[in-house]
Amino acid sequence: MVSIASIDGNRIVKFTSVKATKRIAFFPALLAIVSVVFSGAIFGFFFAWAFSVMWGLDSSEPIVAISAMQAINVNVRNPIFALAFFGTPVLLILTTLVARLDGESLSARLFGLGVLVYVLGVIIPTFMVNVPLNETLASVEMPLEAVRAGEVWSAYSSSWKQSNVARTLASGLSLLLVGLAIFHMGRKSDS
Repeated sequence: MVSIASIDGNRIVKFTSVKATKRIAFFPALLAIVSVVFSGAIFGFFFAWAFSVMWGLDSSEPIVAISAMQAINVNVRNPIFALAFFGTPVLLILTTLVARLDGESLSARLFGLGVLVYVLGVIIPTFMVNVPLNETLASVEMPLEAVRAGEVWSAYSSSWKQSNVARTLASGLSLLLVGLAIFHMGRKSDS
């Protein structure tokens, strides 16, 4: 409750109470929290790759970078990453539906936009660009001569980084939309 008082000179003329927000149901709130955690985890994953891991690999000898990336690509396919990567859009769809059913139309639209951005900007580029690049790099037999390793890594790294920066921006925008959806949950002006 928010109390509002009108003051006429030194006297209170009118005093009213206004309910600022409605109560948020437990299940929609829980889904929203899990959705923002998963969205944030994916954004953080891509952000770290875009602005530290790839820079580190690029500053290494190409043969070292290729070997490291081959090992990383084998190990990133694990249940924890799969849960975060594939679970995020599932959670966002579920959260969108529950928010809609709970009468949170603005929040539902924002969650829905979040999942749309995630699918178009994260999942599709991953399977159309990054996975094929990773598979091509996996087929490179080591060791390579230094010049050839430099050519292979340069071609791979340049394309992979461009796509990953796009995934970073998309996952960041998706996270922002989820945050805005949560911000608007339970607000009376939601329509």
